[in-house]
Amino acid sequence: MTADTKDNKDSVEVKVTEEVELAAASSSAAAAGKHDKDEEVHVEVTEELDPELEKLLQTDPLNGLSDAEVNERLAKFGHNEIPEKKTNPFLKFLSYFVGSIAFLLEVATIMSAVVGKWPEFGILVFVLILNAIIGFVEEARAESALDALKNTLALKTRVWRNGQLVEVDSATLVPGDVIALRLGDIVPADCRLLGIGVTGEETEGALQIDQSALTGESLPVSKKKGSIAFSSSIVKQGQMLAVVTKTGIHTYIGRAANLISITNERGHFQKVIGAIGNFLVIIVLIMVIILMFVLIFARGYGPLEAIVKVLVLTVAAIPVGLPTVLSVTMALGSNQLAKKQVIVKRLTAIEELASVSILCSDKTGTLTLNELTFDNPYLSNKGNTTSDFYGTGVPYTNEDLLLTAYFASEPGAQDAIELAVRTAAEERVEVLRTREGSGHQIPGYKVNGFIPFNPTSKYTEATVTDLTTGKQFRCIKGAPQVIVRMVGGHDEASDAVLNFARRGLRALGVARTVDAEMTKFELVGMISLLDPPRPDSAATIKDCEAYGVRVKMITGDQLIIAKEVAYRLNMNRTILDAGTLADESLPVDVATDRCDKADGFAQVIPEHKYKVVELLQNRGYLVGMTGDGVNDAPALKKANVGIAVAGCTDAARSAADIVLLAHGLSTIVDGIKTSRAIFQRMRSYALYRIASTIHFMVFFFLTILIWEYSLSDSLILMITILNDAATLVISVDNARISKRPDKWRLGQLITLSFVLGIALTIISFAHFFVATYGLGYKITRALDCDHGISDTCDGYLNSFIYLNVSSCPHFVIFSTRLPTWLWKNIPHWIFSVVIIGTQVVAVIMSATGVFGIGFFGAGAIGWGPAILILLVSFVMTFFLDAIKVFVMRYWSFEMTAKLWPSPSRRRELARRKDRVIMLKRYKINIDKLRKVLAMANVIVAFKNAAKKKYISRGASAVDVTAVETIVATEAEPLVKN
Repeated sequence: MTADTKDNKDSVEVKVTEEVELAAASSSAAAAGKHDKDEEVHVEVTEELDPELEKLLQTDPLNGLSDAEVNERLAKFGHNEIPEKKTNPFLKFLSYFVGSIAFLLEVATIMSAVVGKWPEFGILVFVLILNAIIGFVEEARAESALDALKNTLALKTRVWRNGQLVEVDSATLVPGDVIALRLGDIVPADCRLLGIGVTGEETEGALQIDQSALTGESLPVSKKKGSIAFSSSIVKQGQMLAVVTKTGIHTYIGRAANLISITNERGHFQKVIGAIGNFLVIIVLIMVIILMFVLIFARGYGPLEAIVKVLVLTVAAIPVGLPTVLSVTMALGSNQLAKKQVIVKRLTAIEELASVSILCSDKTGTLTLNELTFDNPYLSNKGNTTSDFYGTGVPYTNEDLLLTAYFASEPGAQDAIELAVRTAAEERVEVLRTREGSGHQIPGYKVNGFIPFNPTSKYTEATVTDLTTGKQFRCIKGAPQVIVRMVGGHDEASDAVLNFARRGLRALGVARTVDAEMTKFELVGMISLLDPPRPDSAATIKDCEAYGVRVKMITGDQLIIAKEVAYRLNMNRTILDAGTLADESLPVDVATDRCDKADGFAQVIPEHKYKVVELLQNRGYLVGMTGDGVNDAPALKKANVGIAVAGCTDAARSAADIVLLAHGLSTIVDGIKTSRAIFQRMRSYALYRIASTIHFMVFFFLTILIWEYSLSDSLILMITILNDAATLVISVDNARISKRPDKWRLGQLITLSFVLGIALTIISFAHFFVATYGLGYKITRALDCDHGISDTCDGYLNSFIYLNVSSCPHFVIFSTRLPTWLWKNIPHWIFSVVIIGTQVVAVIMSATGVFGIGFFGAGAIGWGPAILILLVSFVMTFFLDAIKVFVMRYWSFEMTAKLWPSPSRRRELARRKDRVIMLKRYKINIDKLRKVLAMANVIVAFKNAAKKKYISRGASAVDVTAVETIVATEAEPLVKN
């Protein structure tokens, strides 16, 4: 693809909204992305030191601190370690007895004990403990994030103390300590390089330090005197003394640990369950107060007798199986995900993954391979000179370039660039690919001498003999500007290097001598190196967008590198310098808008990633975050769903909710689809359970208030527990996977549940009146049936109502499992058999009185009425399904905001209306821009056609005036149209 084609593609793809609103933010980033023609710029993360702390750093490099100074500073700054906070397991277990639904269960349990209903008391205590155990075992989050961060710190380090170089525990380091850093060392604390060798000699050299796990940069960075080396980074090359500037929680990695420790927000799933529970608590409190008032003051009941009456209502209000069924559904879903190499550490992350609408993905190691590879190079022509780039017209090949570079490569070097060049040559050059052995021997050639890289010359050199011809030549490989200077200048190559730099590619010049004296160098070409995207990354991003999940790239690399990777991933390239979000003078709304509209962020530090996630969450998005390094850990924990990718650090794995075992992001798409299927099952169960609960509450509230009639609380508990136990099979039901992020839409969920609950109540009252007025069943008080069938309790009405309130709401789950007509997706046969089978058992119990139903005060009504009730319940399912479809078809967020007018909903509604107006305006502008681009392309096409036509007439050169006349003549009709 040519540069012009690429630029045209970018201009078409650019979003008007982003260009207008992000222009100011991008200007500073663009400035940071500019490259000098000769040097590549690394943007160093810097920070100001307190003047008082600066005074403590003026330590004599070869004497170090005394023991007294060390002890004094230890008392002031503390040990060089990250403090940990442990959660008491017992207190954590007790926390599962807190919440709206748990509160209802506890109240009902206490009321059962007060009135002496011990069977009910035992059942309720069992349910309470069961819910807590499931929550504790299945949803307990790993508390090892801080431990993993501690394990990345160096355990021992060499330090100058009392005039001697000694080895000490890293935990005892203090600001002002002078430490020795060498190849392979883990930097034990944030420290400033002194430009002094370990033995005291001055050095102009630099350390090559790998800080990718901290900053996300794909290459080791060069650090010279005065630069800061961060704790937990790794020395890849060189040796130098450094003075410790910060220790423990105050270091760069320590701040990441602090962000993790303060991130302990309540999960989205817990908030949803809490909102549902609060809704039910409010309703039951209102009903209980009304009933207690009527029973005590209007009907003369004593307090204990009144409590017995309202106990039924309290038990009816408890969706006892809601937390359990949802937890088990998610647990089974986590097993499904594990088979796809997606390990779920926190169960509720499954529900949240289904709702994620933005996925913030770390670039290095996640979207890319985290290894430099050979990219499309610049190749010179053979025989080229400073003034004649054309030469013989025959270009050097990729093999020529790589073989020449291989000659000038240091055998066994682990430097990232050297390794990339050697690997590319061994894979692509025929003589290297087919040779025997893996040494540096090159068939047909002999390397007579090698000069390694040094900071002064900035190139490596080899003298080589061609064994076939006996001729000798020199090969050099190094900094592009140096190689260009060695060949006497080469503007075309310099332009190619500048183009590489603009795209974020690392360039290396390669040249060789072409004369017998080995003094005249000829440019072979320029190698370009890039950490390339993973083969599946582009497809994964496309699949995510197909499921309504926007992907934002986040990287510690430079802006230009991020833009190039975004281009190769077919992403839009509105990438911001993350530093713009840290501007305290920037209004929060403006920062949030920038964050929302950007396609990615470059030059980020852990605080930036954390800020990005926080701003997006404040806008109302559920955010997923992927990463693999220590620098990702705070954002992984802050995100609604933290996803650690394969090969991640312990810190990232511990902070994440989900861990991917397969490399790349392709398994995330499987995770999204599976989680959405699980979410649909959970939502369908929640809708069924809440509707059933409202049905129980309203029906028995009215029957107690008017006739003092209700089923026994034991019978209601039996209905709830048995039906919920059967409903566990919803975890294997067929589910339709949404193409958009799933949401609970609590306003819609509660309203639809309420409508269905009222419809079920009407159906139950129809059964009540048929039984009492049509069949002549006697209305008996619940107290009269407390001890089973007796002279005062024939139990016929109880059995009739029991079968109705068991079967009719239970069949509703066939409807609630889909947002559309129930026949649009056939349920799994196991699901159907269990649900229908449960109600067949209920029919047998009601018809014959077997299985001890008489103990609960329900008598045998015979096969005729029992089968009729079951058939009516089945038919009513289709009626209720029509109500559901009608409500969901005409439901909107605007309706939710009007029915439940909370301040946040009103603000969100106003924002959405403003956005609709804005998008209409943008669409008009984009359509205009497309027309202008189309016209420009037509004119260019006519101009090219005119040139060809003019040249075909025999002219040796194109007359501009004549061409313009032709273009004007031929293009005018099209432009008018």
